[in-house]
Amino acid sequence: MSSKIEIQKKCDWCGTVFTARKTTTAYCSHKCANLAYKDRVRKQRVESLQIEFNKKAQKNPDLEKEYLTPTEVSKLLGIGRTSTYRYIRTGQIKVVRFNGKTLIRRIDIEQMFDFLQVQDVESKPKEKASITEFYTTAEVKEKYNVVDSWIFVVAKKHNIPRTFNRGKTYWSKKHIDNYFAKKAANPEITEWYSVQEIQDKFDMTLAAIYTLASKNAIPKKKEGIMVSYSKKHFDIAKGVAQPEEPQYYTVAEAMEKFNLTRDQLYHYAKYHNIPRVKVGKYTKISRPELDKLLGDPKIE
Repeated sequence: MSSKIEIQKKCDWCGTVFTARKTTTAYCSHKCANLAYKDRVRKQRVESLQIEFNKKAQKNPDLEKEYLTPTEVSKLLGIGRTSTYRYIRTGQIKVVRFNGKTLIRRIDIEQMFDFLQVQDVESKPKEKASITEFYTTAEVKEKYNVVDSWIFVVAKKHNIPRTFNRGKTYWSKKHIDNYFAKKAANPEITEWYSVQEIQDKFDMTLAAIYTLASKNAIPKKKEGIMVSYSKKHFDIAKGVAQPEEPQYYTVAEAMEKFNLTRDQLYHYAKYHNIPRVKVGKYTKISRPELDKLLGDPKIE
């Protein structure tokens, strides 16, 4: 039987006032209860990691050094090298590269715990701003040259807010504009192949085109249901044009310069969408993008 008690309480997680049917109820929904539970577990993990960190540092004098290698940091924190490199990639651990070696200051490891605590505070949900600007379906069709069915499919897939009024559907203007802004093509690319042009020129199937474009991170643009691919990048991928050599590293060159394994290099390239091209049996990776991501830090 459901309780007849009705108590006005404030959710301990999101702060929403709600009607509780038990005096012990602390959250307005299962979602808030789950988020609060995850928050408690995360704080306990950070605290245990800090305790373990202090214990290992006391047992091993070598780990008291001012500068540590990623392997030593992994031992100090009791985590795998993959996790250590993930913290480096996300900026939670800062690194210094010297003579091809990656070094980490001990003080930055200690500050990482403060960073994790700040994340706990910032993880609580913020109040959602009201949506006041909308497009009608007709306005979206006219502005972005798409059809009705495409709008509804994309809106459902990307959770674009909508509302109904007097038989019309209204779409959040901010969310629609943001979606198409992300899909906008690189303005520096001026020549494009349509899918039909690629099929005619290279005698490729649709599956082969999509596989080659994905494998080589070929830039594309979409207008309605029409997809086009960068002519320059596609020609390079097919071997009918040569990439500008100074603009690319071979895998071996990048591994040697940045002191990375092949798996680490491919992980960075995939995670950060760094352009790659296939030249014969060799893969080359964008030199400017890789230098920007992994190069030595600079103080402006």
